[in-house]
Amino acid sequence: MKIVIDACVLFPTVLRELALGLADSGTVTPLWSPRILEEWRRAALRRSERDGMIAEGEIALLKVRYTEASDEIAPATEARLFLNDPAEVHVLAAAIDGAADALMTLNLRDFPTNALRAQGILRRDPDGGLLEAFHADEAAMHQIVSDVLGRAVEHGIDTSNPRALLKRARVPRLGKAMFA
Repeated sequence: MKIVIDACVLFPTVLRELALGLADSGTVTPLWSPRILEEWRRAALRRSERDGMIAEGEIALLKVRYTEASDEIAPATEARLFLNDPAEVHVLAAAIDGAADALMTLNLRDFPTNALRAQGILRRDPDGGLLEAFHADEAAMHQIVSDVLGRAVEHGIDTSNPRALLKRARVPRLGKAMFA
C-alpha cells in the first residue's frame, strides 16, 4: 500500500518512527513531497533553531533512506483540487500524483473522506492505521514499537510506561491494544 505521510505525522519523532516502521517492515510504501518535508522542517524550526537543524538532518537521511518516496507535484494537479484549507491541497495532490492508496494525517478536518474518496484515496489517521497493522501482524508491530522504544531510551526518553508514551504520541488505541 502506497501512503502519503503528512507533515503532522512526520513531526513529532515517535509518530514518525512508528509510521516509518511500517515502511521498513514492508507493510507500506511511504510517499511525501518536498513541500511536505519543508512543512516538517518549518514546524521544527518554530520550536527552536536546534530542532530545525535536527529536522534538516533527519530529512536528509530520509531522502537517502527512501529514495523513491519524494515526488514533485504537478501544478495542474494542485490547481484542479479544492479543500476547505487551500494550504493543504498540496498534500492531496502529492497523493494523487504519487498514485497513493491512502493519506496518513492527524488533520482529519481538512481532509474530508468524501474529497479523498473522490480521488480514490483513503484517509488514515495514524492511530487507526497503526492499530490495523497491529491486528494484521501483532509480532511485526511489537517489533516496530520495541525498536522505537529502544531509540527513545537512547535519547533519554522515559519509556517505563509505553502505553502512556504511545498516548502522548497520539496513538492511544494502539497503546491500549498492545499494553492493556
